[in-house]
Amino acid sequence: MQQDMTRGPIVPHIIKFTIPLFTGNLFQQFYNMADTVIVGRFVGADALAAVGSTGTIMFLLMGFAMGITSGFSILTSQKFGAGDEEGVKQSIATGTIMTIIIAAALSISSSLGVNSLLTMMNTPENIIGDARSYLTIICTGLSACIMYNLLSAYLRAVGNSQAPLFFLVFSAILNIGLDILLIVHFKMGTAGAALATVLSQGISAVLCLFYIIARVKLLVPRADQWRIDSKTAGNQLRMGLPMALQFGVTASGTMIMQTAINIFGSTAIAAFTAASKVSMLLTEGMFSLGQTMATYCGQNYGKGDISRLKEGTKRAIQIGAVYSIISGILLMTLLPFFLSVFFSGDTSIAELLPWARTYAILSAVFYIPLCMIFIYRSAMEGCGYALLVLICGIVEFITRFGCAILSMNVHSYFLAVFCDPAAWLTAGVFSFFAFLYVMKDVERKLSSSSELKQQSYR
Repeated sequence: MQQDMTRGPIVPHIIKFTIPLFTGNLFQQFYNMADTVIVGRFVGADALAAVGSTGTIMFLLMGFAMGITSGFSILTSQKFGAGDEEGVKQSIATGTIMTIIIAAALSISSSLGVNSLLTMMNTPENIIGDARSYLTIICTGLSACIMYNLLSAYLRAVGNSQAPLFFLVFSAILNIGLDILLIVHFKMGTAGAALATVLSQGISAVLCLFYIIARVKLLVPRADQWRIDSKTAGNQLRMGLPMALQFGVTASGTMIMQTAINIFGSTAIAAFTAASKVSMLLTEGMFSLGQTMATYCGQNYGKGDISRLKEGTKRAIQIGAVYSIISGILLMTLLPFFLSVFFSGDTSIAELLPWARTYAILSAVFYIPLCMIFIYRSAMEGCGYALLVLICGIVEFITRFGCAILSMNVHSYFLAVFCDPAAWLTAGVFSFFAFLYVMKDVERKLSSSSELKQQSYR
């Protein structure tokens, strides 16, 4: 079902679009966590640490891919908001061809660089073998994950957040089933967890493609449109590349943070991995609000309704602030229970808890700035200001880099896990002022465009 966000009550639009995204993103986190939980309980804490040590590398690869696909879909959203169906189809065709090329190149290059990345990140010797097995399979199957994200982004661009939810739920259930089969039954360890992830997302991508062909004709280009249109490609790369680089820069900062944490050993890595997985689960509401605002702002920017764009962003911030406070309270109070889910009775929760609690408390206090980043960054993406989004990522990177280097020099775990909150605070403040600039610039552009139209009528 397509959703036109350029008319009607704003808050119901935001909530209606966000809830399926939130549910779907929760399921995505569930099946990401399923790898971690099943590995931790059936293989051991070292194997869980191995999976956790690859998380930032996966974030780098998938973040770059998600930035590209999100950037490509922004043009689709703007064309849809402007009522340009031909433009929608052309953006789909061009974006899909370019994504296939990028996905293949990224998969091949990342597969070849696994060993170098793990060594560079100070991965402990007792877990590097399992980490290598897990990451190699993920990199090999990266194209399937990228295509699923692209197709889901196209559906969201025209206001359809229900279909991606269905495919995510299916993928989550399938992933858990494959985890149990490959890890518990066939004893494949971390390699089984990676294979389950790749297979479940690949199958979901195929089903999503069939759904679009059968039910969403607006997203199916004609045969003569299947080519790279130079103008469309230029617009998509102008938005997609800075967003991809933004994800890449942010992920590079988290890799440096993980490098700092790795020096404290596999127990600290396992505790941090579990706590960060829970934190990622709780912050999915913020991420989903951001996804909603990218579509909402893209459609309203395409229509030229700046007042509705600003009001919607304001309402999203209010909703996000309440959600952030509730999430922070849940993380701090329920952390011991969450840790018990990840590990079997053979693992000492008391030994893990101090490491996990330090990260959890620091993160929860700074959830509101994190929510600001998601919302303001996505609003700017929807308006096509991808360069400012990239600069926001650079601000995060610089902050994480500084904290990580300092933590390694003074051997402080507190500073290592403070990398995230510090980055959220600085980037949150930057994104707020950047958004104010964007709104003024958009108003100026729309005013100039209106004056030119009036002159042409005279």
